[in-house]
Amino acid sequence: MKKTLLVMAISFLGFAKVNAQDVNFGVKGGLNFASITGDNTSIKDDPVTAFNLGVMAEIPISEEFSFQPEILYSGQGYSTGSGDDDLVALNYFDVPFMAKYYVTKKFSVEAGPQIGFLLSAKEDDVDYKDLFKTTNFAANLGIGYKLDSGLNFGARYNLGLSNINDVGSSKNRTGVLQLTAGYFF
Repeated sequence: MKKTLLVMAISFLGFAKVNAQDVNFGVKGGLNFASITGDNTSIKDDPVTAFNLGVMAEIPISEEFSFQPEILYSGQGYSTGSGDDDLVALNYFDVPFMAKYYVTKKFSVEAGPQIGFLLSAKEDDVDYKDLFKTTNFAANLGIGYKLDSGLNFGARYNLGLSNINDVGSSKNRTGVLQLTAGYFF
């Protein structure tokens, strides 16, 4: 696993260096609507609203295709009841690797894998991090719209592929709808 990430990072850095004059760097942030699916029947269906914030780089490959790696803080979680006190907040450091296809000059569709690293897991200031796996693999699918000024907007669904539970036999996965606004410099 670590070797795969290292190879991907080296490949990215090598490609970025070759085409450094074409790379666009930017920032983004927005809302997450997160939920958990799986075996745990005490989890409510109501999505948890949190935020995401991070940096990105868009590397053109051709007129229509580009590669967009990102580094994001992503608030996720789930509700175990009806009140705010029943919220389990899962905070991740996510690294998506998105392939983008521009359908028009400004409108794109995107897809790609993501690895997330669990930063914290809390409910009412009680630490539950030991109950969750430290990494979460996901697949992303989304759309984007980029203005000539560099301002951009996106909608993406992040489908968790791995079981996030680290204890017991129940299997749960994350699901996050992300709505973002960003700016390329």
